[in-house]
Amino acid sequence: MIDPKLLEEFNAKMSAFLAASPARDIEKNLKAGLAGLFSSLDLVTREEFDIQAELLARALDKLKTLEARVEALERAQSGR
Repeated sequence: MIDPKLLEEFNAKMSAFLAASPARDIEKNLKAGLAGLFSSLDLVTREEFDIQAELLARALDKLKTLEARVEALERAQSGR
């Protein structure tokens, strides 16, 4: 198995190397370009998606309850 300290040391050395090289500038430019692309797409965050999914689930539950009440009222009305 690989020693975690060895991996941490390697990661630190690679980060230091990349910070001092043109690769760091390329990474910054790439991130900025991707951020611009993603902002132009109409995307939502996972948190926003989860909130909307929860609201939809609640609305569907309420709709089922209301449908059952309407059905019960219609049965009562036709039973007269």
